[in-house]
Amino acid sequence: MDNTSEQKTENQEKKKIVRGPRLNQKLKIMYLMKILLEETDEDHDLTLNEIVEKLKAYNVTAERKSLYSDIENLRTFGLDIIGMQYGKTYHYKVASRQFQLVELKLLVDAVQSSRFITEKKSDELIAKLESYASKYEAKKLARQVNVNGRVKTMNERIYYSVDKIHEALNEESQIKFQYFTWTADKKMELKHGGAYYSVSPWALCWDDEKYYLVGYDNREYKIKHFRVDKMADVSVVYEEREGKEEFSKMQMSEYTNRLFGMFDGNLETVTLLCENHAANVIIDRFGTDIPLMKTDAEHFTVRVRVSVSKLFLSWIMAIPGVKIVAPERTVDMMKSEIKRLQEMYL
Repeated sequence: MDNTSEQKTENQEKKKIVRGPRLNQKLKIMYLMKILLEETDEDHDLTLNEIVEKLKAYNVTAERKSLYSDIENLRTFGLDIIGMQYGKTYHYKVASRQFQLVELKLLVDAVQSSRFITEKKSDELIAKLESYASKYEAKKLARQVNVNGRVKTMNERIYYSVDKIHEALNEESQIKFQYFTWTADKKMELKHGGAYYSVSPWALCWDDEKYYLVGYDNREYKIKHFRVDKMADVSVVYEEREGKEEFSKMQMSEYTNRLFGMFDGNLETVTLLCENHAANVIIDRFGTDIPLMKTDAEHFTVRVRVSVSKLFLSWIMAIPGVKIVAPERTVDMMKSEIKRLQEMYL
């Protein structure tokens, strides 16, 4: 390398060294906002001298007079900065934020306890939620919800699947995907030999801590639902959705209410004879609009429209003081199920 080239390289390096602090200085107000958001909250504040010292860590110099102006500009921008005088010293803090701490705690709890979200994604989402709090409040978010034995989904692709389903819903288009199940040796096995399902998506719903796609099966010509975490290789097919007439006849809330664990069965109007204490469970499941008809001082009857599956029968078995009394075919199904269970444990 000749002297001219060497001198040119040296000058470029010097420019880089000078440019760093200068660029930081131009970003002074941004670093000031960062410091206030991270270091202050309702219970923690900073003096101007403390702010000056913290800015130095970002290679930013600041005079008290310029900080007054910057703080006022941040207030105009929308940051809720409060200045308080203790003796001769002013203290500054961010008093309110986009999310209250109690709201962040609820969101963290929901993410942490959700089976739908993988462990890895839970950690990522909680870290992002912590960024909406000060460093002191973030410590309060790093807590463990009591979810002993909670099984998290293992399908990391589920977020991309949901994104594709939403895209199809917005575009009113069809989707195709593969569907899998778990084998006894804990391996994923594609159903139907890996053949693709062709479905017109109409809704996403949440039931029993799982995410479901509700759509119209283009081959079987009927409404079906699929576990989103068991869908693979989801893609949008830009063809007009089918099943519009079928979905116009139904309400999604009624559809999910009548299914137990999203298990299909014959749709029936079932009459239940219940002891009064069971009203709480019945109302929790079917809502306050359902009529409870008093039978005597200790009992009431209720008629529910449900898909009669083995899971529904198990749900009835688990509620003390609740008995199916009609229709007769559903009563017979319950008797057969009880007999089957008895034979299993004899």
